[in-house]
Amino acid sequence: MYSYPDNLKSKATLWLWELRDIAIIGIGLLISVFALAKGGFLPPIVVTAVYAFLTIRFEDTSILDFIRHAVSFFFGKKQLYIWREHQ
Repeated sequence: MYSYPDNLKSKATLWLWELRDIAIIGIGLLISVFALAKGGFLPPIVVTAVYAFLTIRFEDTSILDFIRHAVSFFFGKKQLYIWREHQ
């Protein structure tokens, strides 16, 4: 079921995922099925399932967004604060 965004600025969603995530999951599943059928190679389907789980959206946020922000906060953008006394 396609749900139209409430405020017209948020991204369109289909069930619990954004449409971009649905496309990535679909392509990943297609590649995974071919890899499993041709060579019995299991890791692509595991990666696709993990990505599908991490991109489930509740209240316009996902676990993957949280992980990205946490990595950015702890390892990425460093901020330098210089404290000065008021005179």
